[in-house]
Amino acid sequence: MSDDLAATEHQIKRLRWQCRRGMLELDLLLNHFLQHGYADLDRDGRQAFERLLEIEDPILQDWLIGQAVPADAALTALIARIQAAMRSA
Repeated sequence: MSDDLAATEHQIKRLRWQCRRGMLELDLLLNHFLQHGYADLDRDGRQAFERLLEIEDPILQDWLIGQAVPADAALTALIARIQAAMRSA
């Protein structure tokens, strides 16, 4: 196994752990996106996903269900991608 592949697998495991939230709905949304949409993100998108995982659950839930919008344009775009991934599931 190459070092890059091992690093990527380690990163995915770390992100999967960070996707575990106090709210089951968030767990499902974030893990689904990690599995089905994360690989399509560019470097900036992946950095935005990591920033997104630092957001508190109530705020994140409001963003994902459309009750609020992040001030950060990159996070807004990422939220739209996560929502689209769930609609296509």
